[in-house]
Amino acid sequence: MRMQPSSSHAGACLALPGTFAAEQYQNLRLKVERLQQSRGVRVVAITSPGPSDGKTLTSINLAAALARGPGARVLLIDADLRRPSIGSQLGLTDDGPGLAKAVGDGDARLPDVVRTVDGVHGLSVLPAAPVPGDVHEVLRSPRFDQLLQDARDAYDFVVLDTPPLAPVCDAAVMARVVDGLLVVVAAHETTRKQLGEALSLLDEQKTLGLVFNGDRPRTSKYDAYYRN
Repeated sequence: MRMQPSSSHAGACLALPGTFAAEQYQNLRLKVERLQQSRGVRVVAITSPGPSDGKTLTSINLAAALARGPGARVLLIDADLRRPSIGSQLGLTDDGPGLAKAVGDGDARLPDVVRTVDGVHGLSVLPAAPVPGDVHEVLRSPRFDQLLQDARDAYDFVVLDTPPLAPVCDAAVMARVVDGLLVVVAAHETTRKQLGEALSLLDEQKTLGLVFNGDRPRTSKYDAYYRN
């Protein structure tokens, strides 16, 4: 899986339709849809070896691409509780509940805490919001598991943006309640050692594949013709 993300207007992060980046996210969407059909994959976590590999950009654009399916309902969850950024990148306000509050409040219902994104039909977002206590306690709580189950029941796809694997083990902890993980690798930057150490933290059965971010191949005039 290879892609070349580019910035655009909606929070300076959504790939513009018709661009090379948008086509790569559509390819990734196609692969995830096939995984849903063949293996029942609906809840996907996105992680990376390091903090600057493009996992959040990939999470946002994959969720947006999946939401473009006919009648699709997609939930994007900012599960990076240590350094959340999806809300700010999508231009969402900081007020209102987020994932941490939804987990801490036993009476909170999923429809009451999700937000919508202007211009992206079918996409809902659950921001992170501040964590009052231990992040691991939030991620290991039965309430977090139930919230994911509620999301699974209500949406066609659920995409979680999780922390990178090298600094913390949050993504590995969340692996127990997702159908699989995609690991974003910065092409020409992430070393084999970094990738190997990151993959060693994950269950092979839960690792769906690698997404090479920033690896743009040469294009021909023939390719350019079909993207115009």
